[in-house]
Amino acid sequence: MTLLLAMFSFSLAMSITPGPVPVNMIILSSGINYGVKKTIPYVSGATVGFTLLLLFIGFGFSQFINAYPFFLTYLAIVGSLYIIYIGYKIASSKPELEISKKDVPKFYEGFLLQWINPKAWIACVSGASIFSSTESNNSFLTFTIIYFIVCYISLGIWAMLGDKVSYLLKNHFHIRVFNFIMGLILMITAGYIILITK
Repeated sequence: MTLLLAMFSFSLAMSITPGPVPVNMIILSSGINYGVKKTIPYVSGATVGFTLLLLFIGFGFSQFINAYPFFLTYLAIVGSLYIIYIGYKIASSKPELEISKKDVPKFYEGFLLQWINPKAWIACVSGASIFSSTESNNSFLTFTIIYFIVCYISLGIWAMLGDKVSYLLKNHFHIRVFNFIMGLILMITAGYIILITK
């Protein structure tokens, strides 16, 4: 029971907090601009992407990372540049109250962002190291299932929070300001990650 609680606590702390890389902020922004229903594919993509990354690392890739730790540095830089691009798109987006289908975040975008998200890699390496056993894969697989459920619910909460906040952003100016601030936060965060990885 203590092990399950530890797995749950680790998963919740890593999933629900905004963290240094902003999957949650993108979901919040999407929830505000497009609502929960249209954000769920992105939430699903991010959750599935993270879970597959966790399985990938848990079943052997962690040995590669231990042998070549600089890989995470390059990943952090590439991921940060991509996040700067997303931040720019959000900051410069038009404050349209009518939703264009092409602007709605997609499943594959959430999926791919997790694979270039340094926080996701660190969470996977840490979780796989803590909850794996040399004797059996049962503990790690249990952790993976718990993380999937907790991650999906946590990201869904961010989408619902965004949807609720959207009532406060009823006019174009408020949406424009919000998008600019969110995009700027993403770009600053990503810039900071690049600085600390040098």
